[in-house]
Amino acid sequence: MDRLEAMGILLAAIDNGSLSAASRKLRIPLATVSRRVSELEAHLNVRLLVRGTRKLTLTEAGRGYVASCRRVLDEIAEIERTTSGEYHAPQGELVISVPPVLGRIHVMPVIVEFLSAFPQIHMRVQLTDRLVNLLDERVDLVLRLGEQPSSSLIATRVGLHRQVLCASPAYLEKHGTPRRPEDLLSHDCVTYEGYAVGGNWEFQSRGRTLKIEVPSRLVVSSVEAAIVAAAEAAGIARVVSYQIEEPVKSGSLVKLLEAFEPLPAPVNLMYAAQGQIPLKLRAFIDFAVPRLRERLGLASAAGPRTPRSRRRPAASS
Repeated sequence: MDRLEAMGILLAAIDNGSLSAASRKLRIPLATVSRRVSELEAHLNVRLLVRGTRKLTLTEAGRGYVASCRRVLDEIAEIERTTSGEYHAPQGELVISVPPVLGRIHVMPVIVEFLSAFPQIHMRVQLTDRLVNLLDERVDLVLRLGEQPSSSLIATRVGLHRQVLCASPAYLEKHGTPRRPEDLLSHDCVTYEGYAVGGNWEFQSRGRTLKIEVPSRLVVSSVEAAIVAAAEAAGIARVVSYQIEEPVKSGSLVKLLEAFEPLPAPVNLMYAAQGQIPLKLRAFIDFAVPRLRERLGLASAAGPRTPRSRRRPAASS
């Protein structure tokens, strides 16, 4: 039995939730996956997994063993990166996770420019609002919105974003323009579930926070759908400022209640600092930070390109 191979298969099964998912991920037969895990348990003379009908559960011994496997495989990967020259010239694959709309509008143009400047680097971009775990999912860098809980990740601020209200001129002509947050109680609102605020909208008024539970005739599952609905006069939507730059410029949407907007929140590039930072990651940070700051209105922000300190202590990301 190749124990390193078996460790990798075990981690793939845990990270993907099942033996069959690991089989698909690794592109090897399910029987091979099951056999390698069983051989590992037999070699250790301990049960590592409880195989349920829907998901795998680690035993107590399994949790400790899996944590050790991650450390071993990470150290081997570090040795291979050093030997292959990854710390001497920017090269290899870089994995980044970014919110979909922000990624499409602002990050992808920077990535395309970066790949042109660094031909030995190739990238895999995840466009998702899901909060990924960098270590478990082998992601090098994430772009996150809003204040983040204390973590072991290093953060570099690249911009600020604001939550804004918008509606179409046609809607406002028919229903009138709200002048204060309380006026929203008599309007049709478009809300969305998931990453953002749903129907509990927050405002700033005279130095205090005001929350309004707005009435909603339409609930959608993505912010892009909310923007389309607002442009089609379905109601008033709350979105993030960068998401409606083009519709506002074209006149299909109008911003509302700007004097009551919540305080701006940061946009951060974040990565896990474990040992020496690969040159491919440092190259992207140095390249992307000033360009993203310019695109997101933080071009004059002071501070080093890569941060010197980290926040503590939570291990989750």
